[in-house]
Amino acid sequence: MKTNRLSYPKNKIKVLLLENIDSIAIDAFRKEGYSVETESGALTEKDLINKIQDISILGVRSKTSLTSEIIRASNKLLAVGAFCIGTNQLDIQSAARAGIPVFNAPYSNTRSVVELIIGEIIMLSRKSFDRSSELHQGIWNKTSSGCHELRGKKLGIIGYGNIGSQLSVLAENLGMDVYYYNTSDTLSMSNATACKSMKEVFKIADIITIHVDGRELNKNLIGKKEFAVMKDGVLFLNASRGFVVDINALTAAIKSGKVAGAAIDVYPIEPGKNGKGFTSPLQGLPNVILTPHVGAGTLEAQENIARYMTNKLIQFVNTGSTTLSVNMPEIQLLEVRGVHRLIHMHKNVPGVLATINNIFADHNINIETQYLKTNDHIGYVITDVNKVYSKGIVTKLKEMEETIKLRILY
Repeated sequence: MKTNRLSYPKNKIKVLLLENIDSIAIDAFRKEGYSVETESGALTEKDLINKIQDISILGVRSKTSLTSEIIRASNKLLAVGAFCIGTNQLDIQSAARAGIPVFNAPYSNTRSVVELIIGEIIMLSRKSFDRSSELHQGIWNKTSSGCHELRGKKLGIIGYGNIGSQLSVLAENLGMDVYYYNTSDTLSMSNATACKSMKEVFKIADIITIHVDGRELNKNLIGKKEFAVMKDGVLFLNASRGFVVDINALTAAIKSGKVAGAAIDVYPIEPGKNGKGFTSPLQGLPNVILTPHVGAGTLEAQENIARYMTNKLIQFVNTGSTTLSVNMPEIQLLEVRGVHRLIHMHKNVPGVLATINNIFADHNINIETQYLKTNDHIGYVITDVNKVYSKGIVTKLKEMEETIKLRILY
């Protein structure tokens, strides 16, 4: 029995986009022939379980949690796109065990975050927000007390990845001396100085900014003990993850004068939707800038993320490419004409590829090209064959004990 050219008609692929993902993504998916549903905010686990059952592609941002329960309810889910950098809100291992690749956008919003940090450093150094607030209240307070230029100041960066390293370059262009600490060895950009520990950075820096990832080990990375090591009158910024900084310890450090100013964009608990009701002990403190997780909140960043992520998801659906997936072995392939492509996701144990190829041989199928990539737990095989195959070969591949998911692209 012959298979269809397409394993799944595009008009049956349903996309669910949450949290106000840019319209570029909506347009791209619809142009591809997919049906698209959107939600302005995040969904609760219960609501997402109810919606996920007939969804093929899920697009989220930082407020949506993807749990193992949601994944178990996702009968048709092919892939998940995190339209942001972080994926700690997503159970990527459960997704991998279900054969669902998760993609993120690690580079698309870097510039926007860096520009926000640079702007906040200037505003904190000049106490501009306090002066603005006073003028809004009718108070004229022309003073230079506690205000400084950035030139010659020492900037300490904790986390020297895409954002930290680009921030380093711009800060040096403003005349700052940059010191950084990263858990893995990273070559410095320009004249930045690598430090052996966070403590070393804290003792040197006039301004400290945090740019670490969302791993569990980073919870309360900065607390009372860390603030005590910092210089008196230090400026402190966090636009990484809310749980990285002990907010109560930061509040106490500001009230004591240890920290002369702070800019915070992320919080341990954040609302799922816009509106009233947000509270923080940092509210009302002097020279403190609070922003509602808008580090990537520029039109340019959101457009770049939407364009990048939709391309990744569409490539996966059309070709099986998993390049830059955070939880699957990475393979990048072009669409090939005149062949039939089968994708096999399986548990990474010895002998699987041999079993797959024996099934092809038993059905007298010649392999044109074949790609295998594995990680610690998952094996990913893409096989192009030059002959129409029967349902029997599909059944055999699905019945393999190690099979997680089988997809037939064309």
